[in-house]
Amino acid sequence: MDVFSQLAEERIKQAMKDGEFDVIKGKGKPLKKDPLEHVPAELRMSYRIMKNSGYLPEEIQLNKELASLRDLLKLCTDDNDKQRIEKRISEKELQFQMLLEKRNMKQTSAYKRYSSKIFRLF
Repeated sequence: MDVFSQLAEERIKQAMKDGEFDVIKGKGKPLKKDPLEHVPAELRMSYRIMKNSGYLPEEIQLNKELASLRDLLKLCTDDNDKQRIEKRISEKELQFQMLLEKRNMKQTSAYKRYSSKIFRLF
């Protein structure tokens, strides 16, 4: 442990003795689940920054569009509209696959670990 860690640890212990943590909001209650817990640890901070800035990676945006189109298809009753929506779904899926190939995402360790879980969600 370096000097700064020891100093921080000592200050935390002193604050606990002084009761400074007794008035913390939510004390004794479980922490909220991290909405990004499914994201690999090495990518979590960058995803959090993008999320807080309102940015969505292109692959996430495409997945959201695909999910919306699939929901729309389930509700559709007109055959012409169904065909049009199915065509759009095919185009978006192709666009998604091309994006993955372009970015070599299928070769990353994170993709290999989480791809089956991600595709099960959609």
